[in-house]
Amino acid sequence: MQNTPADHRTYRITWSAEDGEYLALCAEFPSLSWLARTPQAALAGIRKLVAQVVADMQANGETPVQPLADRQFSGEFRVRIPPHMDRALAIEAAEQGVSLNRLVSAKLAA
Repeated sequence: MQNTPADHRTYRITWSAEDGEYLALCAEFPSLSWLARTPQAALAGIRKLVAQVVADMQANGETPVQPLADRQFSGEFRVRIPPHMDRALAIEAAEQGVSLNRLVSAKLAA
């Protein structure tokens, strides 16, 4: 298969008990899905659908979302939490002898 921008997208195939078929999804286009009897057919279907959507967007002068695989991530993000939670986490970090950042990173990884 030819290497197209759709090939860099993040796909997931899962079984849909409700539909009795495999469900294919694309993380960059959460409103799109494809059902098929085999995982391979589901993947082929969603890839084709995404390629059509991207081509249609480009033809209309729209810029499709950049594939997650092609993005650069800094490893940083901000989260707003209530002050009481901030205090509780700071106390827990101090009790464990680690930085607040390390404590929260460990909790996110769990």
